[in-house]
Amino acid sequence: QVQLVDSGGGLVQPGGSLRLSCLASGSIFRTMGWYRQNLGKARELVAHVTSSGTNYADSVKGRFSISRDKNTVYLRMNTLKPEDTAVYYCYVESTFGGKYWGQGTQVTVSS
Repeated sequence: QVQLVDSGGGLVQPGGSLRLSCLASGSIFRTMGWYRQNLGKARELVAHVTSSGTNYADSVKGRFSISRDKNTVYLRMNTLKPEDTAVYYCYVESTFGGKYWGQGTQVTVSS
């Protein structure tokens, strides 16, 4: 049974930083990453990491950095902007098939 536990969200001022973490268990994961979603909007891919490397949404390039240590994926977010406010969802893709989601963590960027 695949389980994900994500954490690290909170309230931060514009220009500030946060680091999100997600611990996955129950399988071998070929892809780990993060989506985000605001009310009334579609879920947006923020970043992911695979054996081939990393990929970022254009809106976060140069500000966010994704990394992986075994079955934990991190998202370091720098120079945060109000438009980064969203619920951030960790996700993984298992080597054996299937895509799984964390419960989501709220990030609010506001002065």
